[in-house]
Amino acid sequence: MSHRRPQSRRTFIQSLASASLILPGMLHEMMAETVSPAHSAADNPLAPRAPMFPAKAKRVIFLYMSGGVSHVDTFDPKPKLTAAHRQLYQQDFLKASPWKFNRYAKCGTEVSELFPHVGGMMDDICVIRSMKNDIPNHTQAVMQIHGGSTVDARPSIGSWMSYGLGTVNQELPSYMVLAPEIPYGGASCWDSSFLPACHQGIRVIPGQEAIPNMTRQSSLDIQEMDLGLINFFNQRNLAEHDGDKTLAARIKTFETAAGMQKEAPDVFDITKESDATLALYGITRDTKKGFGWQCLMARRLAERGVRFVELIDTGSDKYNNWDSHLDIKMHATQARKVDQPIAGLLKDLKSRGMLEDTLVVWTTEFGRKPGDGSPDEAGRTHWSKAYSSWLAGAGVKSGITYGASDDYGYDIAENPCDIHDFHATILALMGLDHKKLTYRHAGRDYRLTDVSGHVVKDIMT
Repeated sequence: MSHRRPQSRRTFIQSLASASLILPGMLHEMMAETVSPAHSAADNPLAPRAPMFPAKAKRVIFLYMSGGVSHVDTFDPKPKLTAAHRQLYQQDFLKASPWKFNRYAKCGTEVSELFPHVGGMMDDICVIRSMKNDIPNHTQAVMQIHGGSTVDARPSIGSWMSYGLGTVNQELPSYMVLAPEIPYGGASCWDSSFLPACHQGIRVIPGQEAIPNMTRQSSLDIQEMDLGLINFFNQRNLAEHDGDKTLAARIKTFETAAGMQKEAPDVFDITKESDATLALYGITRDTKKGFGWQCLMARRLAERGVRFVELIDTGSDKYNNWDSHLDIKMHATQARKVDQPIAGLLKDLKSRGMLEDTLVVWTTEFGRKPGDGSPDEAGRTHWSKAYSSWLAGAGVKSGITYGASDDYGYDIAENPCDIHDFHATILALMGLDHKKLTYRHAGRDYRLTDVSGHVVKDIMT
């Protein structure tokens, strides 16, 4: 009985040469390739790069709630709105929140009873109560919260982060999106647009097979030999095209896809997580979907070097997201799905020392109107002039609120923070200057914040 020894790339090349399948000159080149790096960091668009200035945050977990979360029912208490229920104000009949607000943490930040678990983490959170955006329509608002523009589908913030900082783990994408459904705005939410394609977000669909085609069709030895040969020709082609950046990005995309077959199966295997950890997220060992699973995956991806992880809780179906036109009490169903998992993620990161260098962002596309033209309206319509978001983790002052809306939650009363300010601050927390992080396209330099935005230094440590 004979036993085949696994072939190395070097022995594979030598066997090709002995069979006269390649020319001696090519053999010399390929043998050289076995003892030198495939390509330098300068040729790798995803090579890790130092930030523009020192920063505490090394990675971002971006929690996006689809549909428009009502600020006056979650993170922005309005006792005067409650007292003036059904009274006429600015041609609207005011509508009080059906939920009470409580102080769950030592810092005293008030949070709706919709979010008792997140409320308990307020000592680690900075709530921005003065957010605003430009257009109260879902598609445009979602495009803006992701790419900064309501007009064009610009590169997503995750793509800009990948472009500016690269990634630590070359076997995984720098930007991954866990989304069970397609949100408003579609795939433009994680698209790289005019940035190189390797910076595009890779969507993971929670379920039995999170990423299709992750199982190898051949043995690891044979696949590595195939990839070695492909890499040789790729690098020679790249050299012949004077290091073309578009070609380099395309090559890197395929290399990352191959690397994922090695790394991804372990990432998505939660069977070795402790019972205590699973309990934090409210899931069981055989869970393969749900927001608890998404939050646990975010931590696992973050600790393996993925630079930007986005979690989208649901899609564009108004009967199953935060778009509570029919009845604001529909918020309760959505909150139950995400409250414990988000708090569990923060606790888990903190216990592992990861919250010190991980920035957690929670946001939605806009808020909801505090009143309505009808005194009997059960729901709330879109409202972009005031809403709430929050940040936690590396570089963020904890246990505080920033900005304020007016007594009824209609307009910003103090320290306005628009989308460009929000983006500029997130980039700054990662050590990137939003004015200098640019890309030349169609004859001009583009940036995430376009020609606006300022860093909100008051919320930074």
